[in-house]
Amino acid sequence: QVQLVESGGGLVQAGGSLRLSCVASGRSLSTYALGWFRQAPGKQREFVAGVSWDGGKIFFTDSVEVRCTLSGDVAKNTVYLLMNNLQPEDTAVYYCAASQRSINLRVLEDYPYWGQGTQITVSS
Repeated sequence: QVQLVESGGGLVQAGGSLRLSCVASGRSLSTYALGWFRQAPGKQREFVAGVSWDGGKIFFTDSVEVRCTLSGDVAKNTVYLLMNNLQPEDTAVYYCAASQRSINLRVLEDYPYWGQGTQITVSS
């Protein structure tokens, strides 16, 4: 099994940027599909971004597509989500998730492994 730990969240003013990290242990992330999801208070957890295990497919939800970048560091077994021009509606707990299967990257239920989440709060 793989264990995931997110970090990099925080309080930022609207228009600012944050880079979230998802560090994996137990297994190499190079064989996993990775996803980022977020959950705002009182709302369902939703897809933000995802990348297939081979890096051949990368998807973003429409609301963040032009503001986000996914990257990875194989040596550090870490995936990053860089979010620019953050807005108050981006306020949420952000989770990374992983799956060894070929999955629909946007579907929350397809990911068996989850981190504990990191909070992003954007002030206006």
